[in-house]
Amino acid sequence: MAVVYLGLGSNCGDRLAYLRTAVRRLHAEITITQVSSVYETEPVGHVEQPWFLNAVIEGFTELDPDALLQFALGIEKSLGRVRSFPNAPRTIDIDILLYGELKIASPTLTVPHPRLTARGFTLCPLTEIAPHLEHPVTGESMESILAAAVGLEETRHFADQNWYAEAAPEMLS
Repeated sequence: MAVVYLGLGSNCGDRLAYLRTAVRRLHAEITITQVSSVYETEPVGHVEQPWFLNAVIEGFTELDPDALLQFALGIEKSLGRVRSFPNAPRTIDIDILLYGELKIASPTLTVPHPRLTARGFTLCPLTEIAPHLEHPVTGESMESILAAAVGLEETRHFADQNWYAEAAPEMLS
């Protein structure tokens, strides 16, 4: 089994409901061990759109990286994700941020996520649940990366870590 960190984001419709549904569906193939708080963040790239809700989950999976990607893409599609242009509004976005210590650079998947350390919407929630986790390429802790980061988009706390309780109450300890 591999430890994985996935970033979740939504800026269309009932954003929190989309995050909860994504967590519930991810739970089918991932033993989720931690869920961050939800953060509200300004859009990056195409800024003329609603703000995002973002969170990060930690878990274990037996899926290999490509199978995990296909699983995540299937959830996105089932929740109405349409890829009309880069940085477009979306019902749900599920990104593989880290997959164990693996470094992957394929035409379909790059791990660690190439923008992991440059985006507050991934770095803040990841640091919340795994501050001492080391980046597989740089060896720096997430806490150190966040402390040194400059120019991140505005990121503000939206909901505490129990936000997913309605989605997957069996995950609560």
